[in-house]
Amino acid sequence: MQKMFPSFVASALAASLALAFPAHAASATSAAGVQEAPLRAHLAFLSHDVLEGRGTGQRGADLTVAYLETQALAVGLKPGNGNSFRQSVKIAGVKTLPSESTLQLNAGGQPLPLAYGRDWVWAPGDAQAAHSFDAGLVFVGYGISASEEGWDDFKGVDVTGKIVVMMVNDPQPTAAEPNRFNGKGLTYYGRWTYKFEEAKRRGAAGVLLIHTDASASYGWSVVQNSWAGPERFQLAQGKLGSGLQGWMTEETARSLFKAAGQDLDALRAKAELKDFQPVVLNAKLGGEMKAAVRTVEQFNVAGVVPGTDAKLKDEVVIYSAHWDHLGKQGEGADTIFNGAVDNASGSAALLAMAKEAVRAPSKRSQMFLWVAAEEQGLLGSAAYAVSPLWPMAKTAANLNLDSLNFVGLTRDIGTQGSERTELGKMAEVTAKKMGMRIADAEPDLAGGYFRSDHFNFAKSGVPAFSIEAGRVYIKDPAGAKAKVDAYGPRYHQVTDEYDASWDLSGMVQQAQFTLNLGRMIADAPKMPAWKAGDAFGKARASAK
Repeated sequence: MQKMFPSFVASALAASLALAFPAHAASATSAAGVQEAPLRAHLAFLSHDVLEGRGTGQRGADLTVAYLETQALAVGLKPGNGNSFRQSVKIAGVKTLPSESTLQLNAGGQPLPLAYGRDWVWAPGDAQAAHSFDAGLVFVGYGISASEEGWDDFKGVDVTGKIVVMMVNDPQPTAAEPNRFNGKGLTYYGRWTYKFEEAKRRGAAGVLLIHTDASASYGWSVVQNSWAGPERFQLAQGKLGSGLQGWMTEETARSLFKAAGQDLDALRAKAELKDFQPVVLNAKLGGEMKAAVRTVEQFNVAGVVPGTDAKLKDEVVIYSAHWDHLGKQGEGADTIFNGAVDNASGSAALLAMAKEAVRAPSKRSQMFLWVAAEEQGLLGSAAYAVSPLWPMAKTAANLNLDSLNFVGLTRDIGTQGSERTELGKMAEVTAKKMGMRIADAEPDLAGGYFRSDHFNFAKSGVPAFSIEAGRVYIKDPAGAKAKVDAYGPRYHQVTDEYDASWDLSGMVQQAQFTLNLGRMIADAPKMPAWKAGDAFGKARASAK
């Protein structure tokens, strides 16, 4: 049975602790210090073979969630979901069955001889096992509707029940408009995820994207491996996609458009102009699409440090990291994708940070959120955004950690994306206080801002970005760079394993910066705002 201390006993105990531990007495104002020992211990365990690579829908995922929630309790976090640390995330595992499907593209009245995997790939976007199609095709250019750019590729054309064909990326800058759609940098409108979302909003029966190495920033083999190989995952409830989502090679697109009486290059050139009009193709998609679908339950893990201010404690700063990796796959001597850097490092850092946040709480509340299924398409954070444990309108910021610095101390810190909000200036102040500077900005050619868990918060109007490792190493810069470069071939491979010889001082530095910035946000008089005109600021404004 739980017993309550009399108030005078509690007061006496608090006073004695203050005398015994003077450094902790002013916990609300003392600087929290992330310690390497617990960070290293958590990193070593989370990337150990015993967790089997923390794969979505696998035994290792269950073990990981159990570890995170017990450790969250041990460091003193309060459950983030009522009396539980867990938030259920229902996920559909989908495996296309091309041998049982009869999908066929017809153009100009003739069937096109296409092979699944080689020429095109497709899958259900709505977690349904069977679909029947008899739908016309409409080319909609980039498939973008962006009022702030004065751009609309649909021009009021009704594509309900149609298959929309789209280009990847976004309209390219011109001499007259060098900064349209962020110039050389990719905007969210250029991401394939946006294309699928817009197709669904328009009521399309499906969408086929035209792949090129240049526009996608990767080769067709990447699409093949993701779509034609293992089971793919998507949310099983909430905001689902169109019945069909897929890609075709550029060669397939050329054959399709030619057979439909169109010139692909000419239409692509027209699609670079604001006055582009959708083109109804003399083509149809018909037949049955079959897939094996199963539903698995995964969990986000959330723990909270309550705020100390009577009013501000109702608002929250969220620190996030994804706990999943690729699990066990394939055959051979080593089948475990341990994911030490990606992202046992971020998950371990959150536990070490939480320990210090509990010791020194801030005015606003702080949530430590470990999200599921990031490797499957940011699914855990997407599920959180649909059913947040804390109102998005009262979420001051999201600071995300993914693949931390395992090399050593740096003079700079990466804050790409923070410049979109007032977080950018706060990050500069935080870095300066720590004797660092913000890393030089680089064009976001591959759309990195839109490919990490923070982005689902940004789409909901919450100022958010991922804190990245710096690039200017203090000790042995040439050797440090060589270590960073050597990690490239280990990314998403079984060789991303923990090494006890790693210098984790840079990882501690990165975690400390994140916690310091979070505390600044949590103690500020008001929540940070988006820069005027930013597309994601609209969601914040509409939530108030």
